Amino acid sequence: MRRQLSNKQIVLTGASSGIGRAIAIQLVRAGNQVLALARRQDRLEILAEELKDASGTLQFLAGDITDLRFRQTTVDWVEQHWQSRVDVLINNAGVGSIGPFTDSDEDTLRRVMEVNFFAGVEFIRCQIGALRRGRHPVICNVASVLGHTAMPSKSEYCASKFAMHGFSDSLRIELVTEGIDVVLVSPSTTRSEFFDSVLAGAQSNDSRHKGMSAARVARITVKAIKRGRREVVISVGGKLLVILDRLLPGVLFRALTRWYHRQSKVEAE
Repeated sequence: MRRQLSNKQIVLTGASSGIGRAIAIQLVRAGNQVLALARRQDRLEILAEELKDASGTLQFLAGDITDLRFRQTTVDWVEQHWQSRVDVLINNAGVGSIGPFTDSDEDTLRRVMEVNFFAGVEFIRCQIGALRRGRHPVICNVASVLGHTAMPSKSEYCASKFAMHGFSDSLRIELVTEGIDVVLVSPSTTRSEFFDSVLAGAQSNDSRHKGMSAARVARITVKAIKRGRREVVISVGGKLLVILDRLLPGVLFRALTRWYHRQSKVEAE
């Protein structure tokens, strides 16, 4: 379903930096009302100040989306300020994990799964009533190309994104008769502060300077929401990786194995 994204009531998680911040800026400047959620209140205050003269409005709540009490706070806010109506829900909050699985621990796995999967899923559950009252409502889950194909040293992260991918595909079918679209956005490496949130490993020092800009990812995400796309894989490299995984999985496996062992040797030296 195609939709206009202007004068909509939009809830956005992970809004204080990176892709989420860029999405918030584009949506507010397009005349939407955005409720921005993130842990860092100081960053949200800076964002609100930056957008104070925009055609839309940005309001925010600071808190941890993995906390049930905070999720309920957002429900209460939507009820009080928006008459329990949400037109667009964007699940963007995320955390990374880099390093061999055998060098990691249970706490890391559970934190990654909680932030990247469980919190977003439960947030949808909290807001589904408000979405049912929305105007051409849509849920947008920001996942990753690594929710399509696996990558060594990112096992926990891949698991969380594969989970979100499968959940989104299933939920899309369940909600189609209610007129609620479910859009899955799968970026590749993005130049942002995401890598500051990596829970394990130290290989990511230069990664924040690589890949597509957060603003460009945000533009593609907003376009996907407007067009009601079921799924969009962002970047040519990401699309090629997915195609290779589907058509020539053995070739990709051997290539990744060689790459991983070369990297392991370099890091050991």
